[in-house]
Amino acid sequence: MQFEVWAPQAAEVTLHLSGAEHALGPAPGRPGWWAGQAPARDGDRYGYALDGGPVLPDPRSRRQPDGPDGLSAVVDHTRHTWTAHPPGRGLPGAVLYELHVGTYTPEGTLDAAAGRLGHLARLGVTHVELMPLCPFPGRHGWGYDGVALWAVHEPYGGPEALKRFVDAAHAEGLGVVLDVVHNHLGPDGNHLPAFGPYFTETHHTPWGAAVNLDAPGSDEVRDFLIGSALAWLRDYRLDGLRLDAVHALHDDRALPFLEALAEAVDALAAETGRPLFLIAESDLNDPRLIRARGEGGTGLHAQWNDDFHHALHTALTGESQGYYADFAKAPLAALTKCLTGGFFHDGTYSSFRGRRHGRPLDRERVSAHRLLGYAQTHDQIGNRALGDRLAAGLSPGLLACAATLTLTAPFTPMLFMGEEWGAGTPWQYFTDHTDPELAEAVRRGRRREFTAHGWAEEEVPDPQDPATRARSCLDWSEPGRRPHSRLLDWYRTLIALRHRYSDLTDPDLTALRPAFDEGARWLAFRRGDLRIAVNLGPEPAAIPLGRGRPRVLAAWDPLGPPDEAGVLTLPGESCVVLGQA
Repeated sequence: MQFEVWAPQAAEVTLHLSGAEHALGPAPGRPGWWAGQAPARDGDRYGYALDGGPVLPDPRSRRQPDGPDGLSAVVDHTRHTWTAHPPGRGLPGAVLYELHVGTYTPEGTLDAAAGRLGHLARLGVTHVELMPLCPFPGRHGWGYDGVALWAVHEPYGGPEALKRFVDAAHAEGLGVVLDVVHNHLGPDGNHLPAFGPYFTETHHTPWGAAVNLDAPGSDEVRDFLIGSALAWLRDYRLDGLRLDAVHALHDDRALPFLEALAEAVDALAAETGRPLFLIAESDLNDPRLIRARGEGGTGLHAQWNDDFHHALHTALTGESQGYYADFAKAPLAALTKCLTGGFFHDGTYSSFRGRRHGRPLDRERVSAHRLLGYAQTHDQIGNRALGDRLAAGLSPGLLACAATLTLTAPFTPMLFMGEEWGAGTPWQYFTDHTDPELAEAVRRGRRREFTAHGWAEEEVPDPQDPATRARSCLDWSEPGRRPHSRLLDWYRTLIALRHRYSDLTDPDLTALRPAFDEGARWLAFRRGDLRIAVNLGPEPAAIPLGRGRPRVLAAWDPLGPPDEAGVLTLPGESCVVLGQA
């Protein structure tokens, strides 16, 4: 078997494999690379010693059985027999479902999550978006502090469990998307700096020195990240990747890393005949990310639309702190602008940032499916002091309104696990750092952050307390009882309508025709022949729909037909989807 590692600053490299040592030599024609042959089979433990130093795990390790600080293990991907074919479904018409393996079930494993995939198939979603799976110290955590970017967290089940999960999802007709983190690595268990210039002081991020995308040595770092992305798509048959916080990827090269990544993924899609895609998370509101490369864009396939979330959240809750302040003056007007224009901040002034923010989106040329719309995400719930969901403070009727706006909007909708039944469990920030000093620093930092905003210190959950993770696990008894079951039926109904009526997946942002009343708190809009109305106020609202006698396709509450003038009386905190007579 061929072993190779990039270590440009080392004078000698020794492979330690199953208790034996093998000297590696410089790889011909590959400056900085060391290579050599050694007999090995699946599961054999190995690592590299640089210049006689400690044995370290392989930067490209496919498996870390004993955690990030342990030896790597050989993984033979050819040993797995695939039983299901990928559904071959791209983003147009998709409904995504964000899922954290460690809290989706009490067991917190990929196999246990696979056992619940039937629920998602019945719900009608098309893709499961898994939060990061790369190894991190300890057992439980969000996953955004991973340190081995080619491997699967062993407590989740390791590489074979991910393959079983993907096979099970594909058998249900579900695609699988993985959240990957390229902008930083975790603070504990990161051995990359010992091997080469994976990080650079040229740029700094909230996590310290930036990942090296443009300084000397960055060619290999880029290949490392692109190779990791392609491995997830190829070796595990994933259907797409979500790229975490791409605004934190500092890159001054003429050919940006993201553009090179998109080109490589498109090439793999053409090679495999599968519609692979990349979804960016970015707070820049820059549509150039999703513009075609031939038109001067990066060529990514979609990006998150936080402005839609912020406008919707503000309209539902009335919250106005932090970034919600920009949307609180006229929340329905802000929401309407997002529904018809993509971004609320499109070069306009942001009071939260104290400057103009964003760039206009060409509504006539950008397909709406390239923007993801959502009412809740792991970020927007977990980064609250108590990890409280919308269900903690809203009536079932308002939760139904949130679902209606998310699932009938022109964007690609995304749900956060448990949202579909109004889960009563929070989703809190939890960690399992094995370094006592780091654990205490995280604990103090979390409390300091929220006590500065008026929370009592004892109210802020301790991230290191196992009970914090336990509270965040979904309660699977809830979907079978009211009021959760009623909301779950509503989500199923809306998703079924989205799949049935092409008007609801029309990608034309210019075609949506809205009307709203800020004071009465209602919003209505047309999607082709369909009409959608939501009443966020507590009192019935008279909503003018115009001519015609539409029929009710779905209604949260019983209601009569519009009067002869075309005015519909919609009960308070309720919603309806109407079709042609």
